[in-house]
Amino acid sequence: MPTRSLQGRKRRLTLADMPKRAPWYKDGLSFTCTQCGNCCTGEPGVVWVTEEELAQIAEVRGESIEEVRAQHTRKIGQRVSLTERENGDCTFFDPQTRHCTVYRARPAQCRTWPFWNSNLESREAWKTTQQSCPGAGHGQFFPLEEIERLARVIDV
Repeated sequence: MPTRSLQGRKRRLTLADMPKRAPWYKDGLSFTCTQCGNCCTGEPGVVWVTEEELAQIAEVRGESIEEVRAQHTRKIGQRVSLTERENGDCTFFDPQTRHCTVYRARPAQCRTWPFWNSNLESREAWKTTQQSCPGAGHGQFFPLEEIERLARVIDV
């Protein structure tokens, strides 16, 4: 039975060998925050925070990090999330002004909205985001590189 040399065989293509398809938003997207507060309200969820972010929030609030942790966070598995009120509003959302009370120190998850991987996974996901966020699709232009940079900050 003849044997084949591995040198003469063609290498099998892998996913890494395939050309990377450009994302559907390759031409960029527009977004300008209207400060409507919709991203801070509604269905309960998670807003992941780091120790550094908690320290910044504590400084803005004039409280100790221990106070902020005890009054405004909950542990989920190995991670920490901000709490919400009974109606789903973020713990730092002011319903009277519809603004964030810790805006200067808001967590990365908030700073990178709406450029979350979950919102970018398809045109349909982006259209759903636009239904609840009046700033998505309007205003400041974000090129592909900036969108991808923001999406890498935190995986949501």
